[in-house]
Amino acid sequence: MNVAISTSVMQRGKSGVGQYILALTRALLTHADEVNFHLLALEEDVPLFDFARDKMRIVPVAEKWRPAVKNILWHQTVLPRLIADHQIDVLHVPSYRRMVRRAPCRLVSTIHDLAPFHVRGKYDLARMFYGRVVVKRLAKKQDQVIAVSTNTARDVQRFFGIRMEEQQVILNGIDHSRFHPGDAAGALAYAGERWGLTKPFFLYVSRLEHPAKNHVRLIEAFERFKMRTGGDWQLVLAGSDWHGAEHIHAAVKASPYAGDIRTLGFVEDTVLPDLYRAASCMVYPSLFEGFGLPPVEAMACGTPVISSIAGSLDEVVGNAAQIVNPEDVLDIAEALQLLATSQERRAHLVRSGLENARRFDWAKNAEQVMAAYLK
Repeated sequence: MNVAISTSVMQRGKSGVGQYILALTRALLTHADEVNFHLLALEEDVPLFDFARDKMRIVPVAEKWRPAVKNILWHQTVLPRLIADHQIDVLHVPSYRRMVRRAPCRLVSTIHDLAPFHVRGKYDLARMFYGRVVVKRLAKKQDQVIAVSTNTARDVQRFFGIRMEEQQVILNGIDHSRFHPGDAAGALAYAGERWGLTKPFFLYVSRLEHPAKNHVRLIEAFERFKMRTGGDWQLVLAGSDWHGAEHIHAAVKASPYAGDIRTLGFVEDTVLPDLYRAASCMVYPSLFEGFGLPPVEAMACGTPVISSIAGSLDEVVGNAAQIVNPEDVLDIAEALQLLATSQERRAHLVRSGLENARRFDWAKNAEQVMAAYLK
């Protein structure tokens, strides 16, 4: 059987969907003797898949198809012909934003979230229309829809009319060979050398997207925390700029504690586990998530987590995080203060976080995805 995976929506690996594609591809390597995988990758993304080159066929896609509108056009017009040329049996599009209407093979798509229905102003008007109206029609053309959480599956049923029993819920995983407690002292030394982080810090790993990721409220909460405690804690924002990032940078610049707020930009996969281990606390106050990998990755590294339970975060973090109302600045500030001052609470969250993280595994995810291909 020939399976093609379209990877062109991965934003050079600097997004949640990008991390999903890379992690799933790694996990599927163990199944490369069962099927013939074809990775359809934009030319500049091809090096990201060097790890798969010996077991999977990489099909380069011209860079002219990277811009969003052109990429959508490529999926609807060029890709079906490419599928026919390579005699593909199953096409997996791992994002609702590029689902294909028609192709000469079985269509499988992953839906991570339906944020355009939940977060006002998440995208511009054109992308909101596409996410709300066009995608609804495309979703009904798929032979199999994979939802990354039960919450997302409920949304797909509610907004797209595809019943939950017609979907396959496959929870995301984490790579436990990378994300584990490890050498905390070494991680602290590395963070000091690499980023100059020598004080205790709250870490938020997320692309800098406003308003959806809620950075501005977090910054306001951090300011309240600093005013109350007078401590030397810092706030570290790790992630590349995205829609509305200018609002976040403006909030940092205007803060009276700007000197204690650090923006690191995108942090590559190889050093991300050490950043988690070096953090005194992970904070994840997102307004909506279809899954939310960073809190689980932090838990697996032995870092206590503060999180909202918006969207799917409730089923992802369970009772292993300090829960906050993401729209309540005071509530976030109080959680920051609690985790900064209570060693007992931090220790409890470390223990429960490690246990919770064991629920998520990419090898199990890949087995279930393979089953979706073979249906």
